[in-house]
Amino acid sequence: MSSTKKIVVPGEELPPEVQVREREHDYVYEEQGKKYAAVIGILEKKGDTYYFIPLQSIYVPKPGDFVIGLVVSIGIMNWYVDINSPYTAILTVSDLLGRPFDPQRDDLSRYLPIGSYIKAKVAAFDKTRNPLLTISDEGLGIIRNGVVVEIDPAKIPRVIGKKGSMLQVLKESTGCEVTAAVNGRVHISCPNPEMEPILVLAIKMIEEKAHMSGLTDKVKSYIEELKIVRGVR
Repeated sequence: MSSTKKIVVPGEELPPEVQVREREHDYVYEEQGKKYAAVIGILEKKGDTYYFIPLQSIYVPKPGDFVIGLVVSIGIMNWYVDINSPYTAILTVSDLLGRPFDPQRDDLSRYLPIGSYIKAKVAAFDKTRNPLLTISDEGLGIIRNGVVVEIDPAKIPRVIGKKGSMLQVLKESTGCEVTAAVNGRVHISCPNPEMEPILVLAIKMIEEKAHMSGLTDKVKSYIEELKIVRGVR
């Protein structure tokens, strides 16, 4: 099925039949029965159906979301975590330690100091209280190596690609591990440290050119060019 795309700006009227994914309802508003874009985005037509894809966004947590968080302060019984959102998240002592907390014995900064990044899931959130995080599931926990790259949350689907196609290109072209979180953070870990800045530049390119078609091939070529220029194998 062929498709056409065009850039729309905030306030521009959208077709009444435009389809908006659940996460993107905050970026389209209605007035007097008409729909308008609240942020800059792409209007894509596939067949007889229109889709609105925002190119800038604010991350609003949802239970079950995989996020990468930054520990910004420590309370008596919990850590406060920046999840690149208007809402500061909370990770409890019991979730991390898996046992009763002894304030006489346990120094929380020893387990998770300020400035630490964590991979977590949003366990609960209802906009009346801080989001609650958990790191108890497999694959979650403290990030001990690599770097975290921050981009607009709206661009994360482009970093992942259709059926993970972009992630596959990033991994195969660099030999690095790449994990993209819905809140606009990407963790990369490279066996070859010289590959790390190349991968960061590739991710930033995806963020900048998210509106372009054929982006997967462009990113693959860009990585190969950078490897040649920098003499990295």
